[in-house]
Amino acid sequence: MGNNGLDIKLKGDKVIEQIPSLKDKALRINLNENIYGTFAEIGAGQETVRHFFRSGGSSGTIAKAMSAYDKDFSDAIYGIESDGRYVTESRLKKMLTHEVDLIEKRLDREKHPNKMFFSYANTVATIDFAKQFKGHGWVGIKYQIEPDEDYNEIILHIRFKETDARLQQETLGILGVNLIYGAYYKYNDPKKLLRYLYDHLDKDQLEIDTINFSGPRFANVDNRLMSLQLVKNGMTDAVMFGPDGKNILPAAVLYKKNILALRGSFRPVTKVNMDMYQKSLEMFVQENKVDRENTFVIFEITLSNLRSEGEIDERDFMDRAELLCSLGQTVMISNFQEYYKVVEYFSSYTKARMGLVMGVNNLIDIFDEKYYRHLSGGILEAFGKLFYRDLKVYLYPMEDDDQIITSQNLKVHPRMKELYKFFAYNGKVVDVPVNDKENLKIFSREVLKMINSGTPGWEKMLPYGTADLIKHHQLFGYDPNKVLEEA
Repeated sequence: MGNNGLDIKLKGDKVIEQIPSLKDKALRINLNENIYGTFAEIGAGQETVRHFFRSGGSSGTIAKAMSAYDKDFSDAIYGIESDGRYVTESRLKKMLTHEVDLIEKRLDREKHPNKMFFSYANTVATIDFAKQFKGHGWVGIKYQIEPDEDYNEIILHIRFKETDARLQQETLGILGVNLIYGAYYKYNDPKKLLRYLYDHLDKDQLEIDTINFSGPRFANVDNRLMSLQLVKNGMTDAVMFGPDGKNILPAAVLYKKNILALRGSFRPVTKVNMDMYQKSLEMFVQENKVDRENTFVIFEITLSNLRSEGEIDERDFMDRAELLCSLGQTVMISNFQEYYKVVEYFSSYTKARMGLVMGVNNLIDIFDEKYYRHLSGGILEAFGKLFYRDLKVYLYPMEDDDQIITSQNLKVHPRMKELYKFFAYNGKVVDVPVNDKENLKIFSREVLKMINSGTPGWEKMLPYGTADLIKHHQLFGYDPNKVLEEA
């Protein structure tokens, strides 16, 4: 702790940032005579509002603080959830809307023309008595920046990592203060606001795996880009968003689902990628215990595939996202380099069947020992995690010197030959049939070069409609003038 209640971040001997203490943050909110609102906290005590009471000057800020712990009382106030659950985004939104509506009804705007109303709420489940489930929750704020302006909203989902309920409560309280402070004083820079949510917190205390910004002050915020920041900042291991471009909670869509995952750079997505997806899905749904209606397909991009000269190229990321979403796909961004980590992640949500779709080069890489030197059990430990469930790899062939490479004739390192045979000949690796051999001549990197250089002919290598999107939005460095000059 630095001077005047500030935390000081150092880089070497240089002070790069001073973080206000929790008391200072709460006090700054309290001393702003125009910020006024309610706190509704369910599941972990009134941990956030406690900081505002303790810091002083709270009478001008806190209209009401409540905890509707009893389920019947909660239902009577906010309504009954159709699924009967209480720790949900739907419940949080009802809480925020209900409390804001009450403020608007009970306070005369003519009497309080300069007030900026807010409602902060959380609904959480802390760690259970048996310590099997660490707990999670939804946290949000609905608030105004100007008295006559429409409301903004910031909603996030958290997962607790600590194994003590009291510590989880304290962590939640700190996060709440950071959110309210950031909402009012960092709203003009959402990326910074996101980072400041971890002021006085550590990544091993809390995971934020979903966040959504909405309202007039965030009209230009792309929540997919905010999802990328969560992974980039190490706040979570993976994020997902749907075809509509909206962030989705992994736990909500993956729970008890059969999962088919296709990893790639998708820079851009090509006919090959879509052929891999369609053919492998046809094979996957024929497997025992796999119901098409209960199957979820994911196009996964690892963070390492988003780096350009060491930095995350956000524009490039958005280009890929636009195309995949336009094709009706769900996208996952992860920091998993190794495939076994992807499987471990999915396994935390489902025990149903899983399939991984990959090309020949990807499978050869899986059998490269250098990726597993950090594991005490080496490659055998990794493969135990990768194949311990009834997982299958759907292998898309590759053309090499006029030869079609499949699971039957691909070559791995001599030391790995017997290990590969064990998995390949026991039905863990199955070949995906290819009807159009011309697809094997399509490579994303070559398509990208053609787009950048203005070389014609790349359009026919992409799924229907994607070339038009690239041209219309000038994605991946497409320049219509360059094409015209060279035509």
